[in-house]
This record gives sequence, C-alpha cells and structure tokens, in this order.
Amino acid sequence: MRFVLASASPARLAVLRAAGVDPDVVVSGVDEEAVTAALSDPTPAELVTALARAKAEDVAGRVSSGDTADPTAAADTPATTDTVVVGCDSMLFIGGELVGKPGTVDVARARWRNMAGGTGELLTGHAVVRLRNGDVVARAEGTRATTVRFSTPSAEELDAYLATGEPLAVAGAFTLDGLGGWFVEGVDGDPSSVIGISLPLTRRLLAEVGVSVPHLWSESAPR
Repeated sequence: MRFVLASASPARLAVLRAAGVDPDVVVSGVDEEAVTAALSDPTPAELVTALARAKAEDVAGRVSSGDTADPTAAADTPATTDTVVVGCDSMLFIGGELVGKPGTVDVARARWRNMAGGTGELLTGHAVVRLRNGDVVARAEGTRATTVRFSTPSAEELDAYLATGEPLAVAGAFTLDGLGGWFVEGVDGDPSSVIGISLPLTRRLLAEVGVSVPHLWSESAPR
C-alpha cells in the first residue's frame, strides 16, 4: 500500500511519521481561491472539506498519470500499486469569520488582537482517495473541529513571535507544535487536528475506503 500526502505541510508530515506512517509527499497545484469562489455560500466545514477534496483529487490524478513532483517515486511505483491519497485543509473560525494563513505581519498581528484571551474553532477538512491500477475505487471525506483556547501574549512576546515568520504561513496565525504553543492555553478536542491532520478521523476515513492503519505502518515504526 502506497500512502501519499497531498500537502507540503511539514507539521502534517511529522504527525504521520510519529504515528508510524512514512508517506510520499506530492503537493497539489489547486487554486484555492478558485475552489472557494465556485462554492455557493458554504459553511465553514463545507469549505475546508471542499478544499481538502480538491487537493486529494488533484494529486490522485497526477499519481495515476505518473505526473508527480517526485519523478523517482513515480518511476519506482508500478501502475498496479494500491495507493491511498490524503488531502487536508485547515482554517480557524473565530469571531464569526473563517480565516486561513495571514501572509503578512500586519494581518497576523490583527488576528492575534482578536484571538488573545479568547477561543476559536480550528477546522480541518480531510479527503481520502484510493486508487488501484490507476483508477479511483473509493473516496471518503470529513471534517474535524477542535476548540482552541488562546492566552494573551505580551506586546514583546507577540513582536518576537511575529518576527520569526512562523505565524504568517499557518492557519489562524498560530501553531500548537511550534513556537505558537507557548501562547495556547489548551484545546478541547483532537490536538492532532489542530496540528493539521486528525489521526482519529483519518483512521475512520481510511477504514471507509477499506484500508487498515496497521498496514500503513512503516518498518521503522515501533512494534
């Protein structure tokens, strides 16, 4: 069984590796703004799920045709390989607004003004596509929502955090497993989902497409 992660996120990759899975990484070429624009008044859960689905489907198509970012991996993988592709997308729902990566220091600073001392709901959409002989044989998708309780960083702490660049490139302008973890009081729900990929939900979706998690564990995984 070949496992393909349709994401460039090092945090998602780290979660999977810590859980015994060493996936191939193939980054999708999906235009997220175009996917969003094509939806008619989606709920937050519908939006993150649609984005995850688009990424998984894009990568599944490329894996099927052998057009991946890693030509060595594609060349070494026979067409008959049983493959599962997992795509994810995360956004923070806070103050009635769904927000993704801030991109700039000013936007990240404004986000933290709204988040500090409060709570937000981190939503991660998941989509799984199973391929056999290059054809899609099963699909599954779902969303996991986790409540995040934020502390209030001092002005000096926030300036220092923004200067690292970390919050600019992550959903909601914070991480749980990185420097941002200093400013999170706690989470109510699944911490792996806040990092970017929910292990419990991914396990359930894999089961829906007929894949057992132990079959994905790498030889280096603890036994």
